[in-house]
Amino acid sequence: MIERCDVAIIGGGPAGLAAAIELKRSGVDTVVV
Repeated sequence: MIERCDVAIIGGGPAGLAAAIELKRSGVDTVVV
C-alpha cells in the first residue's frame, strides 16, 4: 500500500513528535517514521 503525505519526519523523539503535532495542527499531512 502506497500513501502520500506532505512531510515525512524521521525519528519519533521529542523534537520529531513536537514537529509532527505542529504540522498536523497546521493542516499538513504528516507521517512519523
